[in-house]
Amino acid sequence: MIMSQAVSAHAFSVVEVDYANVDATRNAVKDQFKQSEGFTLTYLPFIARAIVDGLAEFRHLNASIEGDNLVVHNYVDLGIAVDLEFNGLLVPVVRSADGKRLRAIAREISDLAARARTRKLTPDEIQGGTFTISNNGSAGSVLTMPIINQPQVAIVSTDVIVRRPVVAHLADGSESIAIHPVGNLAMSWDHRAFDGAYAAGFLAKVKRVLETQDWSAEI
Repeated sequence: MIMSQAVSAHAFSVVEVDYANVDATRNAVKDQFKQSEGFTLTYLPFIARAIVDGLAEFRHLNASIEGDNLVVHNYVDLGIAVDLEFNGLLVPVVRSADGKRLRAIAREISDLAARARTRKLTPDEIQGGTFTISNNGSAGSVLTMPIINQPQVAIVSTDVIVRRPVVAHLADGSESIAIHPVGNLAMSWDHRAFDGAYAAGFLAKVKRVLETQDWSAEI
């Protein structure tokens, strides 16, 4: 971690995401999903899927720095940081996440996390990621500045999602106050790889996907 902070020019960006659109699908399918898959459909697979979409457009985030070169990858191997009951972290990798839809990503995250906690992962399953998600919201964190997983150039933290009043835009163009699930997505990124506008554009894309995608089509 000290090496990462010394090597990378760490910068930090945050967006606030309204998860009402995600909840519309989660609430509609959660019982059937739990029965058919054997695990609960959380927010994390939705976030992972949205990040994959964002990386397709903002490719310089799905990259590694090798010497003086930025190596942009043509595949997404998505690392998911898993807490080992306060005894450290492992980062199992969802291979070729860019070729998987929501349900497949959810299955793989659930499987990898379960085997990480029981120390049943193979060395190959925790190496070689191209982008990482740190899931701190499950512990109640409101805003986290994660350290970049070298030699990657960015890492996103998913922080706690809480219900609070927001301004809702109605179909007739008017506005109203509504209670929605809202949470932060925070990203540490390497300023050597791209600039702040590019980082902000990526986070805006991820936010837009989460808030507007027809998620029911992927369940």
